[in-house]
Amino acid sequence: MKQFQILVEKNVPCEMRDGVVLYADIYRPNREGTYPVLLTRLPYSKDLPHYSHRYLDTNRLVENGFIVIIQDVRGRFQSAGEFQSFRQEGNDGYDTVEWAATLPYSTGKVGMFGMSYYGYTQLMAASKKPPHLAAIFPAMTLNDQRNGALYRNGVYQLGFSETWTLESIAPDLLKRKYKKPTERIEALKNLGAHLAKLEDLYHFTPVNQWRPLKELGVADFFFEELLHSIEDEEYWKDSSITDKYEDLQVPAFHLGGWYDCFIGPTLTNYVEMAKTGRDQKLIVGPWGHGYFSSVQGECSFGVQASGDWINLKENITDLHINWFNHWLLGIDNKVETEAPVKIFVMGVNQWRDEMEWPLERTEYTNFYLHSEGNANTKLGDGHLSVIKPEDEQIDTFIYEPTDPVPTKGGGTLFAGPLTMGPFDQSEIEEREDVLVYSTAPLTEAVEVTGPVKVKLWALTDAKDTDFTAKLVDTAPDGRAINLAEGIINAKYRNGFYPEKELNGEVTEYEIDLWATSNVFLPGHRITLEISSSSFPQYLPNPNTGSSLISSNLSIKAKQTIFHNKKYPSHIILPIIRVTETK
Repeated sequence: MKQFQILVEKNVPCEMRDGVVLYADIYRPNREGTYPVLLTRLPYSKDLPHYSHRYLDTNRLVENGFIVIIQDVRGRFQSAGEFQSFRQEGNDGYDTVEWAATLPYSTGKVGMFGMSYYGYTQLMAASKKPPHLAAIFPAMTLNDQRNGALYRNGVYQLGFSETWTLESIAPDLLKRKYKKPTERIEALKNLGAHLAKLEDLYHFTPVNQWRPLKELGVADFFFEELLHSIEDEEYWKDSSITDKYEDLQVPAFHLGGWYDCFIGPTLTNYVEMAKTGRDQKLIVGPWGHGYFSSVQGECSFGVQASGDWINLKENITDLHINWFNHWLLGIDNKVETEAPVKIFVMGVNQWRDEMEWPLERTEYTNFYLHSEGNANTKLGDGHLSVIKPEDEQIDTFIYEPTDPVPTKGGGTLFAGPLTMGPFDQSEIEEREDVLVYSTAPLTEAVEVTGPVKVKLWALTDAKDTDFTAKLVDTAPDGRAINLAEGIINAKYRNGFYPEKELNGEVTEYEIDLWATSNVFLPGHRITLEISSSSFPQYLPNPNTGSSLISSNLSIKAKQTIFHNKKYPSHIILPIIRVTETK
């Protein structure tokens, strides 16, 4: 076996346009010559052994002729300056790309890689159009902090925000604040004590007085950065790319997971960047955030589902090498001619190549909510059908913010990776505040692949409230596996600015469940759950017109769901004829 050596340079300075110096570690082949650069910029410490989030073998990247540069972003770990989440990454990314291109051992071509926050540093840098950025590989990342990250359709993503701050951000804040070793050790011990009881801390209200960070003395970041008003357009504009897609003129390979907390933004990024005319690719597995095992939640999808053995042919590092071989080394490896989209179809547990997303052959089909008409069923339970409703009885439930529906799996990002993914929802469906609508057992397989939305007509006696929707695959034995979910706040149902008070009016809501790909097998049922909460993924709505961000007062709300000729509530499913699948 041929021996290969990697030369490592630690804490290499890179000066930004405003004079702030950021530091990077550089890994490069220990031999003469120039090589293209693969850059990643992260807030989680370049010195940690898991800097690539365990999904990518960066040593293999160097072995294949690339320079790998790992940089601490501004205000984090070794780098100077003040950390402002997401908002400073455009200019800093541009400056770092251009610096990397001028290194004496660089060919001048730069690619970027990374997931989550450091997937987004790629997009922000690309939006500034650095001349030497040749290609990127953003994995499981966002496109707007206000929708799909800190908030989703006006609802604060509590579990994500508090967990990210306490687990990922606070340790370095404490190291910077407490210079004396004894004070620092004590602060970190206190942080560990808070992390040990994080599940209890999710219940603390008002959120803007969240106890852990106040006690640790590092509250400013959370309260000023992450609890900022959703309506402050000026504040959020530098942390969004939704108005910058035309500037993202760079080949990009987008990686997502059906149970990733950013699957909606990842798919949108692919669709919108494909419109620029630059080459784009997309792969979506049955994965959670940063978790690429073949076993997710309570389901095993087969070894071919693993990111280490995709379709028994390649792994995620192989995908990166092939992508950057083409765009940075000019190797003709058919990257541009092969199918641009690869998706994992759950239910049948198979990978499939496609030519576009969403699929052109999709038949968007309305499945309408109906009353069960059976006195033996739980109040509100009903069925789904393609038949439009006529005059039917309403369904009601009481939403109590102090007893919210518990989050069980899905696209979550809190309290560790095992909270995410597919889990049996049957126990959740027994709750009185969860309405359940299911088709009859299917006589033939039905594939649902693509974006999923719910049109809901509802009435509440509250000033403001939330509504949730969840698509579920119910097996003959009653096991109910979640596939996709969404939520909407009544006040912000049409965007980032509040609507008028509801005033007891029946209101139409469009709940975006983002997307999935699943074959409902014969004997299974397609199920839709409707409720008003999912905790701790989302901060419960107190129904008062205020928010538990600034208040700890809440009241019950009576929620009424309509499904009749005038108000035909339904879920829109992207049906793919199974006989046409590849």
